[in-house]
Amino acid sequence: MTGNTVFDILLMAIFASAFLTALVLLLVDAPYGRHKRAGWGPKINTRLGWVVMESPASLAFFYFYFTGAHPQVLAGVILMLMWQLHYVHRSFIYPFQIRVKPGDSTPLLVILMGSLYCGINGYLNGSYISNYADHLNEQWLTDPRFVLGVALFGFGYYLNKRSDSILRNLRASSTTGYQIPQGFAFRYVSMPNYLGEILTWTGFAIASWSLAGLSFVVFTMANLVPRALANHRWYREQFSNYPRERRAIFPFVL
Repeated sequence: MTGNTVFDILLMAIFASAFLTALVLLLVDAPYGRHKRAGWGPKINTRLGWVVMESPASLAFFYFYFTGAHPQVLAGVILMLMWQLHYVHRSFIYPFQIRVKPGDSTPLLVILMGSLYCGINGYLNGSYISNYADHLNEQWLTDPRFVLGVALFGFGYYLNKRSDSILRNLRASSTTGYQIPQGFAFRYVSMPNYLGEILTWTGFAIASWSLAGLSFVVFTMANLVPRALANHRWYREQFSNYPRERRAIFPFVL
């Protein structure tokens, strides 16, 4: 804890909300993508929704990092670049790469909840690294935790982006709807893009060695693991020839 009341309350709230999010998503599939359905209120354009939902993570981190006390520390700069590498792409590039049908829309409620979390998450991590992470000094650059964290971030980032690319290409080549993804990490799990994102932020949390980073990993898992299970069930229901040995998100385990 930092002693900053607002920061500490929000940090605890993220851990608590992760538990509630996992519980809800194990009972109710998130209403977008293949699980989209009516009854969730007003909707907005899907591409715009992605930008609105994801961009606060990039913008809030950027603001609170550079208005913090120590934005010039090299380890902090590296962590900031790692964060922005993911979120600039996720906020401003990925929404225009995905294939969406004309008029496709997403519930506004889902977008606003995601946007709120992303803004808080950007604040917690950007503010912590710039203001409270006294261990991020020159020695930290060669600490095994930093080296391991950066390496794991890189592996997770590659796994996530390569898997997303395979899915995009599969959808672009399809004229009949969803198909079974094949090759690469899809040999082992249905949602390697989700696994890649979990590994990405686990690496970031280790490299930053912070509760703020840990809260991100916990919340990411609370959000993505139930969704991976739901998507895995959907694939099995839709395709009688779906590979039986393939797991949902963690190879050979789940």
